[in-house]
Amino acid sequence: MSDRSTSTPEADDFFPGAGVRGRAGARLRTVLRWSPVLLVVSIAARLVWTLATPNGMNLVDLHVYVDGSGSLFDGDLYDYTYSEETPDFPLPFTYPPFAALVFYPLHYLPFPVVGVGWQLLIAAALFALVWLSLRLLFGERVQGRRWLELTAVWTAVGLWTEPVRTTLDYGQVNVFLALAAVGAASTTRWWLAGGLVGLAAGVKLTPAVTGLYLAGQRRWAAAVASAVTFAGTVGLSYLLVGSAAHEYFTTLLGDADRIGPVGSVWNQSLRGALSRLVGHDVGSGLAWAAAVAVSGVLAVLAWRAIGAADRLGTLLIVQLFGLLLSPISWSHHWVWVVPLLVWLVHGRYRHRLGARILAGYWLVTSLVGVPWVLSFFQDSIWIVSRPGLLAWIGAVDVLGALATFVWLAWTERGVGGAKGARRRGEAGLTKRSGRRSSTPDPDPAV
Repeated sequence: MSDRSTSTPEADDFFPGAGVRGRAGARLRTVLRWSPVLLVVSIAARLVWTLATPNGMNLVDLHVYVDGSGSLFDGDLYDYTYSEETPDFPLPFTYPPFAALVFYPLHYLPFPVVGVGWQLLIAAALFALVWLSLRLLFGERVQGRRWLELTAVWTAVGLWTEPVRTTLDYGQVNVFLALAAVGAASTTRWWLAGGLVGLAAGVKLTPAVTGLYLAGQRRWAAAVASAVTFAGTVGLSYLLVGSAAHEYFTTLLGDADRIGPVGSVWNQSLRGALSRLVGHDVGSGLAWAAAVAVSGVLAVLAWRAIGAADRLGTLLIVQLFGLLLSPISWSHHWVWVVPLLVWLVHGRYRHRLGARILAGYWLVTSLVGVPWVLSFFQDSIWIVSRPGLLAWIGAVDVLGALATFVWLAWTERGVGGAKGARRRGEAGLTKRSGRRSSTPDPDPAV
């Protein structure tokens, strides 16, 4: 069955302004034309915020990465804490020792230089993340001025979504890790895909969930390469800093309490949401296991519904499931909201009402920053119990992810599911070559 609303993105109407006439179309085209200025202003405003506000250069997590790595060869990496700006919770170094090896050279540089440079690198990485997300949707034909303008618009907006905003506030690595995962999904080189995932997991364990994506796509060589690369980071850590590696992998790994307060509204994982709803930390007990099982089933159904041919969509499903599964998924871990918005707005479901509702939900909640707003109603990050309404609102990202899974599984009913998606993809004809292709030939002219 063919359906315009579920077909692979076509040339005639996927691009902002294409097919939109009158004043609305003119405004969209004006935004694209001025997108370079919009991006520069957005980055400049962020730098002003960083440099001119009292807490703009706190960058507490970057301090942990850089200053903590400075104690790597002193034998007390995991005794290090940073408390200058966080007296209620001295921040320990919670990452694998390979992360300290990566950041070690930076501790020789003046921290203000590192901090400003880190902000600019995050903006550049976000631009690349959006660009590669579009290429996953539309293939190598994503090139030229119009596509750069579209990428610039998404980057300018994405910088002010709460996950990216807090990544910038804390000096975190989340955008770089997401870029590594999208890069792995984009490349056909198994060794590069596996290497990117393995190295990212060596810095922070959460990107390891991307291995499920590689396995689901039956990219077995890449999946094995990711495991081997990660094992290489572990081996290198044991070789260079054996005591720190032994302490991390035998004692500290999996200790959620050391990472932070599970019940804080900033924790947007299943465990965090459930704990706030029941008023105490549910740990890894029956309630959490049941919620993970339900989420896993919904994720599988969503994957089967859209089909493996949708590389960006299936990658997003895996990453959202990983965020739900992790005991702690701080709001700044949810940088996947930006490529998710790109997929909802430009993907093959863009005409569906459900896709538009979900895009609006994610855009509004991420720009407002619901966890940030609710943090003002949280007397202490250590208090789990709270009024029911605040607990439900505080599950904003968890509920959004589950709603996305449910809608995807539901929306493909009766239109052939994954098999239908593959048939629709195989039916796409490349205009220039006349050969069959699963990626249409988009024309971004507006």
